[in-house]
Formats: sequence, C-alpha cells, structure tokens
Amino acid sequence: MSITLRNISKSYGPAKALNDISFNVEQGELFGLIGPDGAGKTTLFRILTTLLIQEEGEATVAGYDVITDYKAIRNHVGYMPGKFSLYQDLTVEENLNFFATIFDTTIDENYDLIKDIYVQIEPFKNRKAGKLSGGMKQKLALSCALIHKPKVLFLDEPTTGVDPVSRKEFWEMLKRLQQKNITILVSTPYMDEAELCDRIALITDGQILEINTPHSIIDAFPKKIYNVRASETYRLIQDLESYPNTHSAYPFGEYVHFTSRHSNFSPEDLMTFLKGKQHTGIEIFETIPTIEDTFMELSNTNTLATNA
Repeated sequence: MSITLRNISKSYGPAKALNDISFNVEQGELFGLIGPDGAGKTTLFRILTTLLIQEEGEATVAGYDVITDYKAIRNHVGYMPGKFSLYQDLTVEENLNFFATIFDTTIDENYDLIKDIYVQIEPFKNRKAGKLSGGMKQKLALSCALIHKPKVLFLDEPTTGVDPVSRKEFWEMLKRLQQKNITILVSTPYMDEAELCDRIALITDGQILEINTPHSIIDAFPKKIYNVRASETYRLIQDLESYPNTHSAYPFGEYVHFTSRHSNFSPEDLMTFLKGKQHTGIEIFETIPTIEDTFMELSNTNTLATNA
C-alpha cells in the first residue's frame, strides 16, 4: 500500500476534526476524498504530509511512518494545498527553480514528468505568479509539487475556484500522471469529480461514510429516486417535507430529488397531494442516483445514528 491509515483521530479543543479514520490507498491509485468544507479533509492531508500530528492512530506514506520518518516522507511526496501558496512576487520560472533547488534537482532533470503541464504555462515563464489566472496558478502549483519526482501526490481541493474548462484539463493531467505510477490522493467538495477517481471515501464531520468505487457506491443506493418539479420550488420543498411518505427531499439543479419511505410508493399519490396543495406545472419521474444522492443518504443515516 502506498498510504495506510489506522484509527486516526484529531481534535481542535472540543471539536473532533477526525474520528477513527482508516483506509488504504494502493500504489498508482487515484483516490478521492469527497466531502464538504469542514469535513476534515485538510486536517487529514496535513497529518499525511507531516505538517500535523494525530492524537490517536497510525499512518504511513510510501512505507514511512508519518511521525518517526517525517523527513523521509517529505522527500517522497508532493503537496498542493487548497490555497495558492507559491511566491507571488517570483516569476513562474523562478518559483519552479526554487522548488527544484530545495530538493537538490533541476527543471531539466525531471522535465519529462512536468512537460505536459509546464508547456501550457512556459510562454508566461517570466510573469510573476501573483499575476497568473486561476487555471495558470493551478498548473504552476502542480508543476512545483512534481518537480522532485514524488512517489505520492497530495492535492487538497485543487480545482476550487477555477473555471470548468480548467477543471476538466486538470483531471486529464491527473490521469496522465497516474500512468507514470504516481499515487494520487485528491480531496474535493465537487461530487461530479468523484466519478473520475478509481476509488473514493465519502467523509463528513470527521467520519468516513463509505469507501468503494464510484459505480459501486451509486449501485448500492437503497431507494428509488424521483425528479420532482413544480412552478414554485421553495414551496414545493416545504410541502414535500410535510408529505407523510417522504424520506428525503432536497434541491438538485432544476428539480427536487425525492425518495419515499416505502417501496410501494405511487407517483400518482404524490401528484394528487401536490395538486391539492395548489401546485402547477408538476413533473414526477424516476431518475438515476448520483454520488451526491448517496452522500446525502449516508449523511442523514449517520446523523440519525449519532443522535439515537
């Protein structure tokens, strides 16, 4: 295994940031940590990159213990934090040279590893990093994280705040890096990015909800899910919450995703109920669940279990 975690816990005062986290990441795997802000993703990344010490549990990266072998780990991992943290008053080329020098290497020595990424920003190599666009900063940060040829790459919410085209390009770059047998652990709040990973861990409130392949997680969704739409979305959600057979109802794009408590649910009964509430333009039809639907279902189940 390239990364192992066993019963990792970490608190900030009374707040439990991580609660008994365990999972493995295989060599060369693209593994996603999927969850909202405040779920514990960054805390976990800081522990694995030796910037923070856990209170309980054990973890290894590239075969090294995160506490006793922290110096070795720092030579074998690349880390791209969520916030752009390069030197904004240095040029693109100066930043890259600086990080290469830290690891006693050169741009030329490992250029083959960053070539596909760096060629896109090389025309701007004399521009200061602080003057780059969001997508350009992203590519520069990734190049700096790779310049010493790491075995494991940690990317903490790398696509936050960048445009859709840059997001797509970034994931294409990750797939190419994976072919070079680099293990990649990436965190993101974007549920649509989950399906681009080999395996994912859904995390919220410092707890792992599920670990599996994206397709396996979706296939295990336990209920039929329906798209529901009417002329007044806000009032529709309120009325769906008051419907006796409602298990869940939440906005999803232009529709509301609805699940029933009962397997013998009748869309016609719901249609009659909504018409009785004076809704117009009503649509109800079954749809395919997504990672986001699974996350919502598991979060609700976890909340109920915690409060029981």
